[in-house]
Amino acid sequence: MVTFQDLIDADERVEPRDDMPEAYRTTLIRQIAQHAHSEIIGMQPEGSWITRAPSLKRKAILLAKVQDEAGHGLYLYGAAETLGVAREELLDALHDGRQRYSSIFNYPTPTWADMGAIGWLVDGAAIVNQVPLCRCSYGPYARAMVRICKEESFHQRQGYELLHTLAHGTPEQKSMAQDAVDRWWWPSLMMFGPPDTESTHSAQSMAWKIKRHSNDDLRQRFVDMCVPQAEILGLTLPDPDLRWNAGRGHYDFGEIDWGEFKRVLAGDGPMNRERMAHRKSAHDEGAWVREAARAYAARSAR
Repeated sequence: MVTFQDLIDADERVEPRDDMPEAYRTTLIRQIAQHAHSEIIGMQPEGSWITRAPSLKRKAILLAKVQDEAGHGLYLYGAAETLGVAREELLDALHDGRQRYSSIFNYPTPTWADMGAIGWLVDGAAIVNQVPLCRCSYGPYARAMVRICKEESFHQRQGYELLHTLAHGTPEQKSMAQDAVDRWWWPSLMMFGPPDTESTHSAQSMAWKIKRHSNDDLRQRFVDMCVPQAEILGLTLPDPDLRWNAGRGHYDFGEIDWGEFKRVLAGDGPMNRERMAHRKSAHDEGAWVREAARAYAARSAR
């Protein structure tokens, strides 16, 4: 009989009907739910710019991106449901604060350039973090991530192209692009989670092959990727300690303000209250749609 550990050792996929430790199941639910919540909350920072986009082309791109994020959330809630948890349970846990979403979605988007910075930096960080999840040991999560990562790659390229256009436009446009990068750079580095020495779940998740790389390794990959891209953009990354280390073969970078990360994660960020209030309001206002869907399904089943 093939056991859970046999599958992990052989680098094969664990499927919903396979026996698995309860702690493995619980860890997956926590991680997948946080990922799904982040996609749904992540629609808000950009959603407010759909009607204010400067051209029909930009409006269509942004609308498609926000729709993609909604779809990503649905893929992920579906993956979590294969572990025996109802979607309603996950949303209740989000709304009452028992489950979290990525801290980065609690920052404001005051200018159009923020749409470019989110695409380049936030979605870029997501790609670095999520591509290894395509090899996650849990099958439904890994398969969802394959499609999500393909779509995230478009988002990153679109954001980069938007910033490139602004950075090579008028002085005012370049200044706006630089300001957005200055504001989003450090929160993007925080997206990978706390340092490995402080991470509660990372070591066990790597042992189970849910994760393939540590938080610090992924963060370093992201920095190494962004520095040459910033040079092409003609924009400066806001870190005076950023420099190439020939001995390590990587870029050194400055100290992250983990105090800020913890404050935002605990609910004291610039937009925490607004984001959650909007999410709860949208959920409550959509109750009639869910009730109608359930009634239709029950009638169709007769």
